Amino acid sequence: MAQVNLQVIKRELKSKGYLNDLRRKGYVPAVYYAHGEENLFLAVPVSKLKPLVFSSETHLINLEIEGIGQRPCILKEFQLDPVTDEIIHVDFHGLKAGEKINVEVAIHLVGTPLGVREGGIIQHSLHKIEIECLPTEIPDKIDVDVSNLKIGDALHVKDLNLTSYRVLTNPESTIITIVPPALHKEVIAGEGIETPEQVEPEVIQKGKKTEEDEK
Repeated sequence: MAQVNLQVIKRELKSKGYLNDLRRKGYVPAVYYAHGEENLFLAVPVSKLKPLVFSSETHLINLEIEGIGQRPCILKEFQLDPVTDEIIHVDFHGLKAGEKINVEVAIHLVGTPLGVREGGIIQHSLHKIEIECLPTEIPDKIDVDVSNLKIGDALHVKDLNLTSYRVLTNPESTIITIVPPALHKEVIAGEGIETPEQVEPEVIQKGKKTEEDEK
């Protein structure tokens, strides 16, 4: 797992105007929480935060908090502005030695499926799975060999051989399907799905806390 140091500062619990002022100065409001500790309210430079938020990998972060010291953690949740996609809030989950955590890890497809060589099309439905493990065991990604999949084959979470971790994602969830070219053309034509005009804009919002929750 990649490790990074991140310098942050403490912030106060004040009005929404105070938080907006922080953002104008290039900071993102954040909360650090850990079992057995009081929550810490922080401000993080947005330039240092973007590579962590917009990444498929999970990073082990060493927070360097001004006036407090270091705290190992992971980036657990984040919120994006629904209009601008700017980062508006993040949560850091503190790590304790010997204490397991739940974390999402990216799925990395390895190999070219046999079905693709025969003209089939990959439908990659699930890009991350949630696992429970010790902080020292968090993988950068989960490699999944798909080279033997034929047209009509599908790979589900239950098919993964992850004996080192407890998998929390629904075992019936489909990771990848190899569909026939004709079926792919029907999907592109819009049969059974919404057209781009029908689909409402997606709002990426993973954070569970809001600014109002902090007040």
